[in-house]
Amino acid sequence: MNVYPAIDLMDGRAVRLYKGEKESKKVYGDPLEIAREFSYVVDKIHVVDLDGAFQGGSRNLDVVEHMITETGLKVQMGGGFRDMAGVRRAYSAGVENVIIGTKAFDLDFLRSVTDEFDGITVSLDCRDGKIALSGWKEQADMELREAYGMVSEYVDRMIYTDIERDGTLDGISLKDKFWGDEEMIYAGGVTSMEDIIRLSDIGFSGMIIGKAIYEGNLDINEVIRKIGV
Repeated sequence: MNVYPAIDLMDGRAVRLYKGEKESKKVYGDPLEIAREFSYVVDKIHVVDLDGAFQGGSRNLDVVEHMITETGLKVQMGGGFRDMAGVRRAYSAGVENVIIGTKAFDLDFLRSVTDEFDGITVSLDCRDGKIALSGWKEQADMELREAYGMVSEYVDRMIYTDIERDGTLDGISLKDKFWGDEEMIYAGGVTSMEDIIRLSDIGFSGMIIGKAIYEGNLDINEVIRKIGV
């Protein structure tokens, strides 16, 4: 099971939000220094450009490119990728997996971007069982399983995010597998080794851990020693 430590970016700094709410921002420092610490124990991290997610377009790609160059880490990155030019810039900067959220449900766009690039990942961001869009500010009239069915024709790598758990340290809530053979990564509320074991038992191929690392609930070194690859 893969473990992806998370770095969320806002105004060039590493931050965490509570349930995706911009007003709840807590700053944790220099993303390069945090990435360097992660590079000692993992080879890939999860990065979200929150400015891009809220405003559209990539706003912190220069920061991410610097992190990749200085640490050698692989990066999966989301936040504001809503046109081909932005996706191309991210891959040119060294991002290994561009994560598409809002724009993934424009199937013409999804078809085009997956034809041109490998490793495209779709983010299924859910609140109360329905898909959220535009930096989680808008709620679509689309259930999780419907969304999965739409995008699974084009991608075999997805991230399921429980928005109500994200940044809360409340633990996970999902109990059942809703996907097939695709690579599915979990995000939202991972707080304990018990959560991690449950995710493995459900069948997730990986997990994203953010606030639990920053606040000391989980030691990334211990997590990797026990279950990480």
